[in-house]
Amino acid sequence: MTKGIIFDYGGTIDTNSVHWSEVIWDAYQAEQVPVSKEHYRLAYVHGERSLAKFPLIQPDHNMLDLLRIKLRIQLGFLIDAGLCSPSVPEAVLSQSLAQRCYDHVLSILTLSRPVLQQLAERYPLVLVSNFYGNIQAILRDFQLDTLFQQVIESAVVGIRKPDPAIFQLGVDALGLQSSEVLVVGDSYTKDIVPAASLGCSTVWIQGKGWGDEPTSDTSAATHVIHSITELLPLLHPQH
Repeated sequence: MTKGIIFDYGGTIDTNSVHWSEVIWDAYQAEQVPVSKEHYRLAYVHGERSLAKFPLIQPDHNMLDLLRIKLRIQLGFLIDAGLCSPSVPEAVLSQSLAQRCYDHVLSILTLSRPVLQQLAERYPLVLVSNFYGNIQAILRDFQLDTLFQQVIESAVVGIRKPDPAIFQLGVDALGLQSSEVLVVGDSYTKDIVPAASLGCSTVWIQGKGWGDEPTSDTSAATHVIHSITELLPLLHPQH
């Protein structure tokens, strides 16, 4: 029944279902940043709220630019609050952390890009993402910009997940009935539940989340997988 596919971006395509908070935390540990995870999570939330409130991310910023800004905000929060005293200058540390995270995304894209390329040959693809207004620059940077017929970005359309209306925009962009659309995402509450409420089929890439995902009732997910690489055999099983 699938005639078109809607993809989430962050956490689905770029980290293979590992929440970005965990990707950055792994970088903190690799760089031996002296901070507890509890305090780090406070800094992560502060950073996301700051990026939502202030126009710090510009449309031409690529992923490395975004990471540098995000990490400077986090580290500034931790240092100003007396929760972290790094042994290297803040600017140096934020650059090292950003580069480490960026390199991680590049490694994940060796898995996810070929999947998207193969699916784009068989289905029209649309991207629906909560993002900062620079998703087009991100896609160009990662050579993903030619794979999607349309990109629906929260900062542009003024609707954020989990509002089903943002997925309805994706369905409309495909020109299909919701029952003909498959939605793929890493967040059960922000991707799978709202998409299912419209009548879309769904694939939940279950991974390492923020800690607020369900552990029992996952009935809104048509399929549950654990890596984007499982999509091709799911959609086109070998007989």
